Amino acid sequence: MPAVDKLLLEEALQDSPQTRSLLSVFEEDAGTLTDYTNQLLQAMQRVFGAQNEMCLATQQLSKQLLAYEKQNFALGKGDEEVISTLHYFSEVVDKLNVLHTELAKQLADAMVLPIVQFREKDLTEVSTLKELFGLASSEHDLSMAKYSRLPKKKENEKVKTEVVKEVAAARRKQHLASLQYYSALNALQYRKRMAMMEPMIGFAHGQINFFKKGAEMFSKSMDSFLSSVADMVQSIQVELEAEAEKMRISQQELLSVDESVYTPDFDVAAPQVNRNLIQKAGYLNLRNKTGLVTTTWERLYFFTQGGNLMCQPRGAVAGGLIQDLDNCSVMAVDCEDRRYCFQITTPSGKPGIILQAESRKENEEWICAINNISRQIYLTDNPEAVAIKLNQTALQAVTPFTSFGKKQESSCLSQNLKNSETENDKIVPKAKVSIPEAEELIAPGTPIQFDIVLPATEFLDQNRGSRRINPFGETEDESFPEAEDSLLQQMFIVRFLGSMAVKTDSTTEVIYEAMRQVLAARAIHNIFRMTESHLMVTSQTLRLIDPQTQVSRANFELTSVTQFAAHQENKRLVGFVIRIPESTGEESLSTYIFESNSEGEKICYAINLGKEIIEVQKDPEALAQLMLSIPLTNDGKYVLLNDQSDDNDGNPSENRSAESEA
Repeated sequence: MPAVDKLLLEEALQDSPQTRSLLSVFEEDAGTLTDYTNQLLQAMQRVFGAQNEMCLATQQLSKQLLAYEKQNFALGKGDEEVISTLHYFSEVVDKLNVLHTELAKQLADAMVLPIVQFREKDLTEVSTLKELFGLASSEHDLSMAKYSRLPKKKENEKVKTEVVKEVAAARRKQHLASLQYYSALNALQYRKRMAMMEPMIGFAHGQINFFKKGAEMFSKSMDSFLSSVADMVQSIQVELEAEAEKMRISQQELLSVDESVYTPDFDVAAPQVNRNLIQKAGYLNLRNKTGLVTTTWERLYFFTQGGNLMCQPRGAVAGGLIQDLDNCSVMAVDCEDRRYCFQITTPSGKPGIILQAESRKENEEWICAINNISRQIYLTDNPEAVAIKLNQTALQAVTPFTSFGKKQESSCLSQNLKNSETENDKIVPKAKVSIPEAEELIAPGTPIQFDIVLPATEFLDQNRGSRRINPFGETEDESFPEAEDSLLQQMFIVRFLGSMAVKTDSTTEVIYEAMRQVLAARAIHNIFRMTESHLMVTSQTLRLIDPQTQVSRANFELTSVTQFAAHQENKRLVGFVIRIPESTGEESLSTYIFESNSEGEKICYAINLGKEIIEVQKDPEALAQLMLSIPLTNDGKYVLLNDQSDDNDGNPSENRSAESEA
């Protein structure tokens, strides 16, 4: 052990400047030791605090490992092995927590406590003795100054004796304080070395005991367990890397697609539309009315489920029912200057929701899908095949005509072709060819008209003149003079599908063939818009009336109706054949096809009843017997079929009965 510097106690009484200079060196060393001890204590307290935190952390870790089983993960299938492993690790952590607690106690007793005692006992003692030595030195200096001022000529023995005693007491006190102070400083040189090493010995012993007990607690069985867990983690890592590689390749493939995938309406000119869909899903904008004239649009996720249209907002667990699509109708509409809007109408004819698609393709596919679902195709054994069959019923291309002008031009062209063929027949005889049944009914290439007359607004503009129009859309009494004299009045809500010229009216098969070609043409040319009208059946005429303006759109004499029938499968489809005289003196035949909110058989029954009334009007007795065969209500009106309750879904504006004059 190297020598230690000391203060000589023998020189304490003399208190020479050399002694004072050496004392200042010891005092500076004691101050430096005090600062270092404080810093060392802070570091040791930090280690002790970390060990205490380790105890609390391991305890919390054990609880969290056990809580994994109680989390009820939605995707926790196959976690049984992980749960059992975590339970075992929880037991291991509990044992480690016991060891960490013991180590924390050892660090507190063997490391922190010695350095605290050194600071509080030894360093505090040196500081206190330094203060006492300073006070004693000050008292000695004062007594010596007082002694030095004693007078020489007028010497007072009593005062001199008191001052001498005071100097002697102060010197004795200073001597005692210096001896104690010097001794403490000399001892501090040894104690500081002990204080620096003793805490570290306790720290080392604590750590050694911790690791020794840990090695005893975790034997080779723990090594085998850790090895198996490491193998399991390694296998999971291999699976993760393989899956990450697959996802990386998938991302590259998905990102290498054409820019059209991200463009909402990339193929607007000629979209590839699938018209055979029986289910559809995607985002649409739903129109909501927020006031009398204000609306909002909300982007929601829609999907079809069976015969229902469902909606599921973002964040919702499941979707909710928006519309029952069975027997509904759908058509493209113009709404608030927005593109690709369509409206779903209920079977009762009440306008339903309005939706907006993000592209022309989505708009047409939604309309086709809803049309297919409304026919209840999804209830068949093979709905996809039925949808394809229904959308491929047209065997030849059909060109739609949407105005009377085009139809007249096509009729003139057909007539010219017919005349030229007649002239050619006179020159070159033609061989007889067996004509299929469909060609006997309707000539191939016959144009189809999809609007029955000019729109109601144009009709009013052309026929308004100087006459005042009722602002409430009501028809004046003289508008339909024959209505008051008619024995029959029956109103139906219908939507015009199309009309076309036919070759014969001898059978109702011509109506069925016209229905097939009109529906096929609408599907091929993507025509979904339909004009809704009120079909008034009287004992004299068939009249199509605009439901808003009450203006007559078309008027057919009942005597010109030669055939009428409802579709055998789709009961809502109805048609009739009209014989129209031409300016040339000949007669032409045209078939008109409608979709009704009620059963087509009821419309056919009303037309048949009107024709019977025309036939028997010449014979009053037969007319009376005919009217007596129809049920009569309390208010004197005749009822057609079962119109009392179920006709047109109970709509009073659609359920009118035959009337008879008293």
